[in-house]
Amino acid sequence: MLCAIYRSSKRDETYLFVEKRDDFSRVPEELMQGFGKPQFAMLLSLDGRKKLASADIERVRRDLKEHGFYLQIPPPLENLLTEHLQPEDQE
Repeated sequence: MLCAIYRSSKRDETYLFVEKRDDFSRVPEELMQGFGKPQFAMLLSLDGRKKLASADIERVRRDLKEHGFYLQIPPPLENLLTEHLQPEDQE
């Protein structure tokens, strides 16, 4: 399975995987508006791969087959101030 990966022009570290290069026909319009203009990053073969750096490869494969796309968003930022202000007995 080959997929095309695009970087978001509006959101840092956000990527959209689609089945075919430049084919966003199965991606909801609302998602595309929030994603911004897709910036092509790479073509990637998922065949023979056991994992990806920042995504669950089985979920990527499943979402591509079922929905025609997979959206990879960054994990939430850690709030060090909140963590620092927690009482010690709650850690």
